[in-house]
Amino acid sequence: MTQNRVEDFFIPENEVKLSEELDYGPVEEYISTADAFSRSTYQSIYIIDYFRKKFVYVSRNSLILCGLSPEKMLELSYRFYLEYVPENEQKMLLEFNRAGFEFFNNIPAGDKREWYIQYDFHVLKDKRPVLIHHKLTPLALTSDGRIWLALCVVSPSNHTEAGHIEIHHVGSDEYYEYNRVTRRWMKSSVPMLTDGEKTVITLSIQGLTMTEIADKMCLSPETIKKYRKQIFEKLDVSNISEAIVAATNNKML
Repeated sequence: MTQNRVEDFFIPENEVKLSEELDYGPVEEYISTADAFSRSTYQSIYIIDYFRKKFVYVSRNSLILCGLSPEKMLELSYRFYLEYVPENEQKMLLEFNRAGFEFFNNIPAGDKREWYIQYDFHVLKDKRPVLIHHKLTPLALTSDGRIWLALCVVSPSNHTEAGHIEIHHVGSDEYYEYNRVTRRWMKSSVPMLTDGEKTVITLSIQGLTMTEIADKMCLSPETIKKYRKQIFEKLDVSNISEAIVAATNNKML
């Protein structure tokens, strides 16, 4: 079996060739902004530099760190995927990497900042797999449309298995889902939540019980139960915690 290498993540479809136009002056501002956002929201964030082929920022939030310090993560950079992602899923990430960049290269240059890719994979924490949701969006592009810097946001996954690769356009209910069997992108639509369903999820995020939500919305507990059932069916989840993660990850609120 051929062992995966760091170099395998850097493919011709996104080779940053115009190095003379890269201005690293604003990078510290990007990092400072990402760090402030991470500290104020407790989001787990890191930034990839596709020219230098390494991470240039890793937040101190624990979800992606697997017990490591941010400094150690920066040192590992792409070796993190080889050491802390199960070997069978490393190949999956390489496939997603290729498919994602091929899709991205067909997007008009002026629109590329408005798209992001998301998928789920396991990281190993104390040798135990933890399923995470990984979202990557362009932060800085070269003039020929290659991704120079990318912002990655990591959150708990609402799925039970790895995969589920999707590409979304900001402000659109339509998205593209990758089929690993056919190796094709299929158009789909994000399920729409009613205002009542959004309110139930928002109040649940605030920690209110069903009875408290019913009082807040001037509805009966039975009506709130019906709302929750509808939410679970639309989002294909089994409990309110999973619904919160799914709605948050897919920007439905």
